[in-house]
Amino acid sequence: MSRQIVLDTETTGLSAENGDRIIELGCVELFNRKLTGNDLHIYFNPERESHEDALRVHGLTTEFLSDKPKFATMAQEIVEYLRGAELIIHNAAFDVGFLNKEFELAGMAPLRDFVAEVTDTLAMAKQVYPGKRNSLDALCDRFGVDRSNRTFHGAKLDAQLLADVYINLTRGQDALLIEVESRSDQQGTVVAVDLRSFTLPVLLASHDEVAAHDRVLADLDKASGGKTLFKLLTEKAVA
Repeated sequence: MSRQIVLDTETTGLSAENGDRIIELGCVELFNRKLTGNDLHIYFNPERESHEDALRVHGLTTEFLSDKPKFATMAQEIVEYLRGAELIIHNAAFDVGFLNKEFELAGMAPLRDFVAEVTDTLAMAKQVYPGKRNSLDALCDRFGVDRSNRTFHGAKLDAQLLADVYINLTRGQDALLIEVESRSDQQGTVVAVDLRSFTLPVLLASHDEVAAHDRVLADLDKASGGKTLFKLLTEKAVA
């Protein structure tokens, strides 16, 4: 299984191209979908003020950040930590844009040159829950992830919440691998299983179950004034 890093940033504003900077980076490491504790959390001195709207979101004042390292001094350490990993990010375009700008200012290559791939959980959530709210807060509520300690947006806390959301969001992908994983070899290689070798039992409905089903269909047909689709199709098939 690949190494995954759940990542979040806080910034001075919304536009890296217009001079806004990263002020906090929070990363949580997953290996085989399990938290490892090998996390990364850094505050940065952006050498500029945060916009008022951004300050209300993250609460990181210029005074608090004034003695923190500049991104460029930590850039190589960040690259080595992220190298080869799949990044899990909510609304990835925002964070990737800021990180690429910071690496550019530090005279370094963009993310794509040293990470395996970037997975956007916002795009994933929109596919699974189209038309619904898919912010991190909304997904936490949907999956029952506790965010009671989240007074301000913080990169480390948000990365931890997103890790929990990601596991819940992708849990169905592992449902058919539970038996397979239990039979993995010592190197962790997944053993392929030919599903054609399984014979699924056919369970027939009992007389009582069939009668109960017919009563439900009759009630539906009565409620619709004889316009239920199943009855029309059945009559057409018999004719």
